[in-house]
Amino acid sequence: MTGRVRWILILAVLFLLTTGCDRRGPDGEQVDPREKIVIKFSHVVAEDTPKGQAARRFARLVQERTGGRVEVQVFPNSTLYKDGEEMDALQQGAVQIIAPTTSKLGSLAPQWQLLDLPYLFQNEDEVHRALDGEVGQKLFAALEAHNVHPLAFWDNGFKQMTGSKGPLVHPRDFAGQTFRVMINSRVLEEQFRCLGARATGLPFSDVYGALASGQVDGQENTMSNIYSQRFYEYQPYLTVSNHGYIGYVVLTSATFWRSLPPDIRRIIEETMAEVTLWEREQASRLNDENFRQIKESGKVQVHMQTAEERREWQEALEPLYRNFRPVIGADLLDEVFRLKAARAPGSGRELSE
Repeated sequence: MTGRVRWILILAVLFLLTTGCDRRGPDGEQVDPREKIVIKFSHVVAEDTPKGQAARRFARLVQERTGGRVEVQVFPNSTLYKDGEEMDALQQGAVQIIAPTTSKLGSLAPQWQLLDLPYLFQNEDEVHRALDGEVGQKLFAALEAHNVHPLAFWDNGFKQMTGSKGPLVHPRDFAGQTFRVMINSRVLEEQFRCLGARATGLPFSDVYGALASGQVDGQENTMSNIYSQRFYEYQPYLTVSNHGYIGYVVLTSATFWRSLPPDIRRIIEETMAEVTLWEREQASRLNDENFRQIKESGKVQVHMQTAEERREWQEALEPLYRNFRPVIGADLLDEVFRLKAARAPGSGRELSE
């Protein structure tokens, strides 16, 4: 290599280092690395799910809108922490944002078990009216006492039943089988007992292996999770029941939140509100798309629950409402029922063929 070529290469490298890697604030000045805020955002699902896509979008927008002052590092698919570990990691400051399913919060604040009750909501419209209103405010307030600051509700979607031993059409079809449930949810454990089945709590990252090995016979989940995690490969029977809602709560610690400058908090709040609306649209679209892909795989026998079958399941599961009313709080349940009664006929949507 000639001396001239060597100097050209050196100058090219210097140019890249001083331009391509430059981080500047909104006023055009370079961000001091000592002042840069790094936020680790840990979650347990795949990147191509509604939550995974929304987390990436949120990270990109916050970095852009703070001029590089804030960097949100997203860790999907349990690469940092599993279901049962992420809340401790948040409270210990190992991560700054998590987005667990609402079921994971029942052991922290029993009111959150409300959202695990089967057939509580018929569609996303009812869910959003409750969680964006007084019901959501009361649930959020229950977390503040635990040094947890809620930022948003994100959708996953409505749960469907899958199994390996035969179609799940009537409550009697569950008898003697074992189903995986999300950890920390007494409601979900009792749900399967009401159906005559056994419940086994497992972290989300362990579900595929449990289905493949036959440790469990079935599970309940949204279409996007069933497809992205390939659960359908070992679950040849799918009942589209829309029997329960899975949502996420985006959380940070109250201590970390108070440590942020006011302008950064404002940008995060505004960006989170914007991304939340986008995420909900993506969740609806992805569940429909993944349902189509599951059917086209040729590996699954799909049963669409009829109105009569729905009534059978509701009757079998009715004891859950009586047993958990004092645990969850009569005021929360009554507020949801009031909202449902006031809902305009025909609003909302459900997953269908």
